[in-house]
Amino acid sequence: MSNEENVGFPLPPGATGHFRPADGPLPETGLRAFHSALYAAARASGGVVGEVEEQAYPRTFHTASVVERAGESIVLCHAHHPWIAFSPTRRDWYGEDFLAPPPWASAFTLTGFTVLSGEQLATPLSGLNASALTRDEWRQVRHYGITTLGGVLFNSWD
Repeated sequence: MSNEENVGFPLPPGATGHFRPADGPLPETGLRAFHSALYAAARASGGVVGEVEEQAYPRTFHTASVVERAGESIVLCHAHHPWIAFSPTRRDWYGEDFLAPPPWASAFTLTGFTVLSGEQLATPLSGLNASALTRDEWRQVRHYGITTLGGVLFNSWD
């Protein structure tokens, strides 16, 4: 995906995990839906589901793994929007450490998730439609030195 295409990537309420009480609760990506998609992906890979860690405050994502002959793939699922990303390691927050989706990632797409590419997640914030971010969210971005879409979506800000 080119940076020109990423400019239109909207950052809806809940993208950073923060919200304004007046806006009501954030949407939720159901853990059951993520589990179903994860098991479908593991079957498509010829592997098995490894450890699954449910999102816990202040993290904005669930973490899981798919273990196959080639090794272990770390799968991130945004807790508020149906976005999937892949990382080389388990962490509490991410900046630019994302991988290209494996071939079996299409199993997530088939179950209603959007699989984000490593290139897309590395998009600089200046290349995004970030008009929906609140003043408080921008303060968090500056405080934590976030510079990419992936850093905004997969974080542990408190």
